[in-house]
Amino acid sequence: LQEGIRERTMIDTMTRKRLHVSTHGGARPYIILPLTQLDQVTALLTANGVPFEVGEEVLSVDGKPEVAWIYFEEGSDSAFIQNLLDGIP
Repeated sequence: LQEGIRERTMIDTMTRKRLHVSTHGGARPYIILPLTQLDQVTALLTANGVPFEVGEEVLSVDGKPEVAWIYFEEGSDSAFIQNLLDGIP
């Protein structure tokens, strides 16, 4: 874990729940997060050498803040990525 970047669980600022790496439906792992947190999360992933792709579109439903998607390579270590988001070395 890259020191100084992550010290505690990454919380979704909209839902107040932890960010979660999803693997539903056999799709490649992904995270849905508030657009306002995109830079912070991508910095964490980059600092720890995790390959990812940011979705091309953002979405806002019913006037709520915009959300973005981060996609990981198929076969990525979802547990490792989740541990990064949770601040576990």
